Amino acid sequence: MRLSDLRGRNVAVWGAGREGRAAVLAIAAHDPADLVAVDDSANFLTLPWEGPLAEAAPLVTGEEAFDRLAAADVVVRSPGVPSTHPWMVELRRRGATVTQGSALWMAEHADRTVGVTGSKGKSTTSSLISHLLTAMDRPNVFGGNIGVPLLDLPEADLYVLELSSYQCADLTDSPRVAVVTALFPEHLDAHGGEREYYRDKLNLLAYGPETVVVNGADPRLALELGDRRAVRAGTPDTANVATGADGTPWFHLGDRPLFPRAVLPLVGRHNEGNLCVALAVLAALGVDVVARRDNLAVAVAEFQGLAHRLTEIVEPSGLTFVDDTLATSPYAAMHAIDAYEGRPLTVIVGGTDRGLDYGPLRAHLADREITVLGIPDSGPRIVEALAGLPGVRTEVVEDLVDAVRRSRELTPTGGVVLLSPAAPSYGRFRNFEHRSEVFAKAVADTAP
Repeated sequence: MRLSDLRGRNVAVWGAGREGRAAVLAIAAHDPADLVAVDDSANFLTLPWEGPLAEAAPLVTGEEAFDRLAAADVVVRSPGVPSTHPWMVELRRRGATVTQGSALWMAEHADRTVGVTGSKGKSTTSSLISHLLTAMDRPNVFGGNIGVPLLDLPEADLYVLELSSYQCADLTDSPRVAVVTALFPEHLDAHGGEREYYRDKLNLLAYGPETVVVNGADPRLALELGDRRAVRAGTPDTANVATGADGTPWFHLGDRPLFPRAVLPLVGRHNEGNLCVALAVLAALGVDVVARRDNLAVAVAEFQGLAHRLTEIVEPSGLTFVDDTLATSPYAAMHAIDAYEGRPLTVIVGGTDRGLDYGPLRAHLADREITVLGIPDSGPRIVEALAGLPGVRTEVVEDLVDAVRRSRELTPTGGVVLLSPAAPSYGRFRNFEHRSEVFAKAVADTAP
């Protein structure tokens, strides 16, 4: 379905945040017969609905809201509306047509788009792809799940998008290059279960993309893909890391060396995999990666890691404090822990308790020497899940500030204090940025 297909139809936009506002203005320009916006979550944080928005569509809340959704020919939901919402369940039962602004946009731009999703690594990988394409004289617009609604993007010859599982769920067109970086259970409460989450995530691949690029080292992704044709980055026949002629790790394309691993300023094997995926995408788009390896090496070296993802905080104590607040699942925390293998490590875990299974984290730490500090709300449950592991020292602390203070006492000089919560931030913090601010301030305030 395209925006132009909404002409003369009754349309309801569900959600009054950035995505909903972008959808209202974009749809209004295509002359629907009736257009209404519905918000079932209005609170003190809700922005005013006024000016061009109010002129384009009235905002309906309260008891009338569902009736307006049910009466529409087409419902355009914001990504923040979960598939498990009772109204969504009822709309589906009634056979309602439900889509998203992302799907309406993709219907018109798929052939110019690289779409990147994944349970881990999608932000870094999509940023790398956009950065490297620009360095290779391939201008592009970067958007998606980074705070810029697709319907607000300017016209361009090439797009690189970071796409959440929510945005992928309602797509009916696949991008020209569809990219998946990793797959593990996440956001199960919003999707209805692990199987539903994988289905919605992999919907990105469901409509005939020209090229599929995936992280070939991810076991769950390999299982879900089966024998589907795909470029499996990290394997010997595509972009991979292998020992170079000097005995150190190098990035390669097949068996052709590109540049040393040391060029990439990001720590961790998972970031090696992210760059392998990005290089495979460039090759799929016709960039001669081997011929331009020197230029690529410079661009890789200049890449700035994204905030709140293994972001190191410099301070004089001899400890390295690391902000990885966007690690909201046990699998993401496991990647972060691996990035500092070989150094004394204290990990701060805990946040909103979504009932996740922390068994995989326990298995991952079975042979590790590590200290784990648990903060509310889920921290005590994570600590309980790790009980009895011989090399894992655990402790429950009062809050994030107390965790930073205690980590200074427990972590030897030269060690790492890693905030990798394995849980979301909301509840005790406004958002993930607020959690990062509290962490950074605690590090500063407790410095010797």
